[in-house]
Amino acid sequence: MKKIHECIIRLNNEVSPNHYRLVLQNKDIPIHALPGQFVMLEVSTGYYPFLRRPMSIERIFHDGISILYKVCGEGTKILSTLSAGEKINVQGPLGNSFPLPEDNKRSLIVAGGIGVAPFPALVEKILNIKGIAPEVILAGKTFNHLLCEKDFRQMGCKIHLVTEDGSAGYKGMATDFLKSLDLPENILIYTCGPLPMIKNVHEICNKNGWLCYASLEAEMACGEGVCLGCVLPARIEVEKEMMVRVCKEGPIFDTRIILWDKIGEE
Repeated sequence: MKKIHECIIRLNNEVSPNHYRLVLQNKDIPIHALPGQFVMLEVSTGYYPFLRRPMSIERIFHDGISILYKVCGEGTKILSTLSAGEKINVQGPLGNSFPLPEDNKRSLIVAGGIGVAPFPALVEKILNIKGIAPEVILAGKTFNHLLCEKDFRQMGCKIHLVTEDGSAGYKGMATDFLKSLDLPENILIYTCGPLPMIKNVHEICNKNGWLCYASLEAEMACGEGVCLGCVLPARIEVEKEMMVRVCKEGPIFDTRIILWDKIGEE
């Protein structure tokens, strides 16, 4: 499978302060792309920034993909200046994908901020295969950080808005709201967002016996498991170490595999 593609930028618009949607045209990537996978973008043809930027695939179209990203460094700042009609070099799709819920099994998405990025494609896939839209907890610091609400509503999702400052929906954290829900034991939880949030979602799910899959983010150099720059401590052995590579074994993980208490240790 060819993994390096030249894509035409069809759209690169700001959808919320400091947040952009990039739509790329390429007929090869959608053939292989699955919800949860990511691509590596070459944001400049020069030597700076040298490394590609990993980005979750937001949606999969017949002739391309979309990417939702936040400007948080020099690479994404350069990316935000690119215009429709320009070309960009893309590596991917890479990594594994979200497992789908079993027949008639309810599913719930817990998305924090830009962590919502991989979920529109997942919702579309679940709808196409199962015919039942997942429930969504859409969380952010303020209402400006609540992304894709319109998209999820159009797909028929029941949405719970959560903001830390109370500017929209429930005032508090995504995990506070998750605790308040009366959910069946066999529900399947999907989550992505800040690592502390994912850890707390895992702990809640583990306590209640809910299966949880998380899309994890990490800084990457190669995107294909060679450089070992995106490793996390885990309960499985890879390359003779108790670890997983976010780019290779992930980015989607059963949260029970990750050794959460060891993350951040020197």
